[in-house]
Amino acid sequence: MYYKGVKMIERFYLKDYLSFKEAELELSSGLVVFTGPSGSGKSILMESILSSLGSATCDATLCESSVTWDLDEEATGIVNDDINVFKHIKKEKSRYFINKQSLSRKAIQNVASQYVRHLSLKDFSDFENDNLLEIVDTRIATKTPDILDLKERYRQSYIEHNAVKKELELIREEEKKIIELKEFAAFEIKKIEDINPQEQEDEELLEIKKALSRKEKVQESIQSANEIFNYEHFVSTALESLDIDSSFFDDAMNELRARFESAEEKFDALESVDVEEVLNRIEEISGLKRRYGSIEEALSYKEQKKLELAKYENIEVEKGDLELRYKVLSENIKGLADEITQLRSSEMVVFEKDLNTYLKDLYLRDANISLVEGDYSSLGKDYVSISLNETELSKISTGEFNRLRLAILALKSEHMNQNGGVLMLDEIDANLSGEESMSVAKVLRKLAHHFQIFVISHQPQLTSMGDQHFLVYKDGNISHTKELNFNERVDEIARIISGDSISKEAKKFAKELLEANK
Repeated sequence: MYYKGVKMIERFYLKDYLSFKEAELELSSGLVVFTGPSGSGKSILMESILSSLGSATCDATLCESSVTWDLDEEATGIVNDDINVFKHIKKEKSRYFINKQSLSRKAIQNVASQYVRHLSLKDFSDFENDNLLEIVDTRIATKTPDILDLKERYRQSYIEHNAVKKELELIREEEKKIIELKEFAAFEIKKIEDINPQEQEDEELLEIKKALSRKEKVQESIQSANEIFNYEHFVSTALESLDIDSSFFDDAMNELRARFESAEEKFDALESVDVEEVLNRIEEISGLKRRYGSIEEALSYKEQKKLELAKYENIEVEKGDLELRYKVLSENIKGLADEITQLRSSEMVVFEKDLNTYLKDLYLRDANISLVEGDYSSLGKDYVSISLNETELSKISTGEFNRLRLAILALKSEHMNQNGGVLMLDEIDANLSGEESMSVAKVLRKLAHHFQIFVISHQPQLTSMGDQHFLVYKDGNISHTKELNFNERVDEIARIISGDSISKEAKKFAKELLEANK
């Protein structure tokens, strides 16, 4: 009956939460129904299941769901176990885990949201345009597979069209201030070129400055030291008298003489240097470094500004090319979007008819479906407008909203080729008549071929359709859960029909319901 690879919660464990001391559920696929007297703890149980998955908060000591979902290890960073375990522990603070790996509540909710949906009244996702178009396009693809290639070609063109549009908008924005930008770039280039710094010039200038500051003092020192050469011959004579080769001394004196002469030559070269000029040059280079960081960075910045200036001067050519490309892409996406719209328009008549068939079964008024042209998106230019007997969705009743959403889900499930995960519904059949409740139950039974569905019910019709039935009840102030067998289900459905004083008629009707829905 069910697809292989069912994405389901197969076990849930709860400890110490409000009226529950402990609860353990071994869950099956399909439609799982929870019933019980008012105040027995059904909503508490549902809330704690959601809490284990990060979609709600509760003060339970432990909420734990064992699931059959195959997690995307690369995207989540979580290694799959044979059975993956989602866990919420509350001591002093809440902590969340998947397979013993600690995560934030938001992270665990993001993972679980790919497999579980809680259909609350705040959830309008089934009526979002992308979802409705996906249903329509999937239906078209069963008859016209070419729509898939058509949509992909449109999507690629749309992405390219948007990229060109952004480039064009950027150029047009730049164009508005192009004169100012060109003047600034030219000014920056001229400022650096006027100084015309050379690489490592700052280091050379500092060496010159240092030499100039030491010149007079060093020359005086050299002049005093030159006296040593007046006594050079005395040392040579003494060495000869001692029969010692004086070549080592001669070499040292020649080396000293050469060093002094080299120093004098450098100082002579500095005679032509204008000290004021050096200091001014150092100040210019320092100003450049303060602004740009270093000479190398200033030169790099100058080249960058030259490139920008060239770009500004060529912007008209670039803009013209982009405008031509944008025009071609605009015509292309319009043509492709028109083809997609034509296919969708043909399908909308059948789509509306099939949706209204479900709505009729659900005892609802007809829906009005139309395709409205809007802004272009990655899915085309079409927007699906939906109302219930010309009443906007925001103004229909809670019961109508829930049943209309079930009809949309049922339409979507008709062409599902894989399991859709878990749907969690609250009291979807509350305040419905018996006929309305049975119609909801039939749609849920259909959806249960594609989803594991958890539902709280107060009606015998939906309860009798369950593939698995749990009773939630209180013993004193403590809540308990129990999976019911056939006979126990008969008794529970009879209680729902006639109250605590179960009549024979109620029991008979309950048994007939169950047998009819086997």
